[in-house]
Amino acid sequence: MMRLGWFRMVHVKGIANQRLRTLLSNRKLLKRKLIDLQNHIRGALRAYGLRVGPITSSKFEGRVRELMQDEEYVFQAMIDHMLAARVATLEAFDKLHRLVLNFVANDPVCRRLMTVPGVGPITALSFKAAIDDPHRFRRSRNVGAHFGLTPRRHQSGTIDWNGHVSKMGDVNMRGALCEAAAALLMRVKRYSALKAWGMRIAKRTSLMCAIVAVARKLAVILHRVWIDGGEFEWKSGAKITEKRQCDPETGLLLSY
Repeated sequence: MMRLGWFRMVHVKGIANQRLRTLLSNRKLLKRKLIDLQNHIRGALRAYGLRVGPITSSKFEGRVRELMQDEEYVFQAMIDHMLAARVATLEAFDKLHRLVLNFVANDPVCRRLMTVPGVGPITALSFKAAIDDPHRFRRSRNVGAHFGLTPRRHQSGTIDWNGHVSKMGDVNMRGALCEAAAALLMRVKRYSALKAWGMRIAKRTSLMCAIVAVARKLAVILHRVWIDGGEFEWKSGAKITEKRQCDPETGLLLSY
């Protein structure tokens, strides 16, 4: 395979970014288990006519204990053990979350990435760990395709059509970008050309299509912010303009 050239070069991430990805995956695992525990407790109580209802995470345990006041001892003991497991999981999740916040607060790249609307600490750190080296992409627009946010294209003779997004690459990073895009469109109140562009797509097609489109645009913008060393410009247009840059060591063109 090496002699005939039947291979593709694969970028191996540095050990530091591999550890960051492990930190993010551990945090996500605890968050998912925490949700599973809460849903299981809700289901166990609902079977006996006890409904927790919509409530914040901080008041969840108090609400459950209030519902169990008149129940028998064995049932209370079972739910108590589940609540103890939830408390332990919540404490571990909070500690990992604080580790993420501390790293982002001390990392200049993550702080610049967070100037983009909708992008929080998790998305910024996930992007930094997933990209590893921004100069391995010649064009910023390739980052969207790298995370599977560009449509599939089929061409054969006179046939030329675009399908759904490819969904290739890092699943967690693609989900983080979509969450950031949804936050930008539905939560961020401040005006920006990027949000206006996404809202026009939502009116023309659907909100889900707009979220995917804005997620792809966010990936491109985050890469340009990282490469240029600047911050997000709120009043600039949604169109991304790339400057010609060369690698100082190899002299190769990085973007155009």
